[in-house]
Amino acid sequence: MKESFACVGLLGRAAIVVALSAAMPVFAQQPEPASAATAAQRIQAREPDRAQVERRLESVGTLIEKSSAARQIEASGVPEALQRHEQAKQAYRDAKTAFAAGDLAKASTLLSTASMTVFQAARLAAPETVTAEKHEKDFRNKLESVKALLSAQKRIATEKSEVKGTSESTRQIESLLADAEQKAAAGQFDAGRATLEQAYLLAKASVSSMRSGDTLVRSLNFASKEEEYHYEVDRNDTHQMLIKVLLEDKGGTSANPRMQEFLDSAASLRRDAEAAAARGQFAVGIETLERATGELVKAIRSAGIYIPG
Repeated sequence: MKESFACVGLLGRAAIVVALSAAMPVFAQQPEPASAATAAQRIQAREPDRAQVERRLESVGTLIEKSSAARQIEASGVPEALQRHEQAKQAYRDAKTAFAAGDLAKASTLLSTASMTVFQAARLAAPETVTAEKHEKDFRNKLESVKALLSAQKRIATEKSEVKGTSESTRQIESLLADAEQKAAAGQFDAGRATLEQAYLLAKASVSSMRSGDTLVRSLNFASKEEEYHYEVDRNDTHQMLIKVLLEDKGGTSANPRMQEFLDSAASLRRDAEAAAARGQFAVGIETLERATGELVKAIRSAGIYIPG
C-alpha cells in the first residue's frame, strides 16, 4: 500500500505528526448524537430576542457608518469595495424595516449579511501594504509546511534505504525550496509560493512512493475496502496535481508524446477503477488505482522529476 501526506503549518515532530495524519482521508465519521442534533434544531427554531436584535442594530450600524473599516472603505476609492459597502448599507436598512415590522428572524439574518458584506468591502479596500504583508505571511506559512513535510520525507528515506532514488528526490525538493526563497527575497511571493506548491506535491508523492509495499492496511486499520479505495483515490489525486503543476511550470499544458502515453493509460485505469467502485467492487478498484498511480509516476519521471520507488 501507499501513503500520502497533507499540508502542515508547524515545524518539529508535532508538525510531522500533523503532516502524516492530516493526509489520511477521514472515513466513517460518527454521526452527531441525536440529543445534540435536537438541541441544535431547538436553537435554530428559537425566535431571536428583541432586545438582542436591537443591540445588534446599533453595533452593526456603527460598523457600517462610523468604524475605521468604514472610513478605510470610503477613503480607498476602490469601486468593488464601495459597491459592497453600499450593499451592506442596503441590507442594514432592510434589517431596520424588518425589525420595525416585528420580523425579528429576518432582521437578524439581514444584520449578519450586512456585517459580513462590510468586512468583505474592507478586505477589498485593504492598502497594498496590507496585501503584500498577507502574501508574505502566506508564503512563510507554506514554507514551514513544506519544510516539515521534507523532514518527514528524509526520515522515511532513512528508514527505506533500500528504495532507489530517495536522495535524488530529496535534492530536487531542497532545490525547489531554495528557488522559492530566492523569489521571496526579491519580493516575488506569489511566484515563490507557486514553487513551494510544486515542492510540497513532490514531497508528498515521494513519501507515498517510498511507502509502496508496506503493510499499510494493518497500520491504518481500514474498516472496509471502500475506505482503502478512497485512500488510494487521494494518492492518485496527489500525483495528478503534481503533473499539472509541472506542466504549468514549463509554461504550457501540453505533455510530450511519451508523457501523454502514460497519462492516457493512467486516465483509462482511473475510469476503470471508478467503474469498479460504482459496482461495489472496491478490491478491484484499489488494484486498478494502484496501477493508474504507477502510470502517473512514469509520467512524472518523464518530465525529469524523479519519484523514488
